[in-house]
Amino acid sequence: MKKIVLTVQEFMLLSGRAITNLFRGPHYWADVMLQMDIIGIGSLPIVVLTGFFSGAVLALQMSDTLSTFGATAQTGTMVSLSLVKEMGPVLTSLMMAGRNSAGMASELGSMAVTEQIDAMRALGTDPVKKLVTPRLLATVVTMPLLTIISDFVGIFGGFVVSFFFIKLSAAQYWASSYRKLDFGDVAEGLTKPFVFAFVVALVGCYCGVSTRGGTQGVGRSTTQAVVAASILIIFLDFLIAKAFVGG
Repeated sequence: MKKIVLTVQEFMLLSGRAITNLFRGPHYWADVMLQMDIIGIGSLPIVVLTGFFSGAVLALQMSDTLSTFGATAQTGTMVSLSLVKEMGPVLTSLMMAGRNSAGMASELGSMAVTEQIDAMRALGTDPVKKLVTPRLLATVVTMPLLTIISDFVGIFGGFVVSFFFIKLSAAQYWASSYRKLDFGDVAEGLTKPFVFAFVVALVGCYCGVSTRGGTQGVGRSTTQAVVAASILIIFLDFLIAKAFVGG
């Protein structure tokens, strides 16, 4: 229990320092741009593929269920609501956790076990400001954008299935897709990735900078980063959904 409390304390301290650094200089903009390219552009292919096939599967499953009630025309509504409010943000964040939390943990973990982070401190550079804050800022900026892309591609994937397999017209599908979406649905769908971005970046960076035990420690940190980030994303997804439903 003492070890768990200490871990939570260290994570909160690191998170507080990283978030505070967002509002004070100096800012390493070159590092931020580099991380946005690695985290955002690098994650685009897997996000697009995940979104497309998620929408396609949703359309197949929803149409089969809705046909029981003679409401196949509402397939677009179900696909768009499911993707925008829930599956788009969560699946995108889980993909980002698997790719980027692991990448941050392994990269920073390698720097930690080879004492590069200690050398950075000795030279008077704040490792949190130089290594953690740029990754946090890049993730916070790119995660909502990737989620929007995933939502759109997923809805398009649902359209492809609906048009070619369910035989819905394009007008039926697209009209039902956007008519039921309101501001609350979009707000919920964009709040989740913004919150999840902090989890992906901070968990990955914390597991990296706290790595001990050589190359085996790097492997453990990478695994811990993915597991912890994924669990936190699902837990926070419930809390955010409950807040919006209650509101």
